[in-house]
Amino acid sequence: MRRRSVLIAVPAGLVTLAGCGDSDSSSSKASASPSPTPSPSSSASAVPPPKLVDGPLPAITAGTKFDEKPTVAKGTGTPSKDLAVKTVIAGGGKAVAEGDFIQVNYLGQIWSTAKVFDNSYDRNTSLVIQLAQGGIIDGWRYGLAGKKVGSRVQMAIPPTWGYGTAGSAQAGIKGTDTLVFVIDIQGAFNAKSSVKGTVVAQTDADLPKVGTNTDGKAPSVTIPKADPPKKLVSNYVLESDGAVVKEAESILCQFKGVVWRTGKEFESTYSQGRLSQFAIKDMESVVKGLAQGLVGKKIGSRVMIVAPADLAYGDTPPTGGVIKKGDTLVFSVDILATM
Repeated sequence: MRRRSVLIAVPAGLVTLAGCGDSDSSSSKASASPSPTPSPSSSASAVPPPKLVDGPLPAITAGTKFDEKPTVAKGTGTPSKDLAVKTVIAGGGKAVAEGDFIQVNYLGQIWSTAKVFDNSYDRNTSLVIQLAQGGIIDGWRYGLAGKKVGSRVQMAIPPTWGYGTAGSAQAGIKGTDTLVFVIDIQGAFNAKSSVKGTVVAQTDADLPKVGTNTDGKAPSVTIPKADPPKKLVSNYVLESDGAVVKEAESILCQFKGVVWRTGKEFESTYSQGRLSQFAIKDMESVVKGLAQGLVGKKIGSRVMIVAPADLAYGDTPPTGGVIKKGDTLVFSVDILATM
C-alpha cells in the first residue's frame, strides 16, 4: 500500500460525484474523499502569518538539479524563528496561489539531526495536495505561495508553522524541531485549469461530441439524435503523452456530466468553481462506468465517457435531480493529475 505523506492534514475544496444530481444541489458539494487523520498542522492554522527571511538554510550537497533527489547537510547553529525560504532554482511556469493544488516532489528532514523523515523521490510518486488552510502545514502555505512551477524551493520551518508544540510522533518530529524541506514544484492546478493534449478526431456520428477548448472554461457536450450505446465508451478528445491512470490511484480532474436523454448538465466542476478529487476504487461504487472509463487513460488528457445505466445509477438515481431511472450519462473529464 502506498505510504501517505505526513504533510497532509484535511482535504479541502473537493467535489465528488457522491450526490451526482442537480449541479445546484447541496449533496453535489459534499466531499466523499477518504479523509486522512488530521496532522498537528491543522491545530497550528490559527497562528499569524510568519515573517519570511532568506536564511539560514543548510547546504544542498548532492542532487542539485530540479526533480533530482537532494542530499541536505545538517543545520548549523540556531535556526531562525521566522520562516526561511529560498528559491534555489527559478522556474518559468505559472505562479502558485493559495487554494491551488500543487504537484511536487519533496524531501523533509530535521534541522538538528539531518534525519530525513519523509520524501517522495524514493516512492517515485509526486505529492498532489491543495495549498489551503487545514490541508497542509502552514510553512508550505506561506512559503510556496507566489513561487513558480518549475522552481526548487528550500525552506526551514519552525514548529509554529510546522507541527506545533505537539510535533508528530508518526514522523519522529518533536515539538521543538525546525524542519528543512527541499521542494520541486512540478505543476499547479485550479478551477481554471485545462489539459493541453493533442486533438483527436471525433468521427462517430452516433456518439457525443466534446469541445476541445483549453481555456479553462467548460467544454461543450453535444448529444447526437441517436440511441445511446449499450456498452461503455471511453474515447480521447485531447490526448497527452503522460502515464496512464491506474485502478489503485486517485485523480484530480475537471469534469462535466450530462444526461444523454435530455442533454442537461447534472454536475460540473466548472459551474461549481472547484476541482474534483476521488479514488478510482471509490468511484466504482458510485458510477462504475466513470471509474472504468478512466483506468488506462493518459494523465493530461481529456476523455469522453458514455456510461450506460447499468454502469451508472441504473434503477436507483439520486433523488431530486435531473438523472432519472435508466439514464445513460455522458462525461467530459480532464485528467489533471493522479495521486
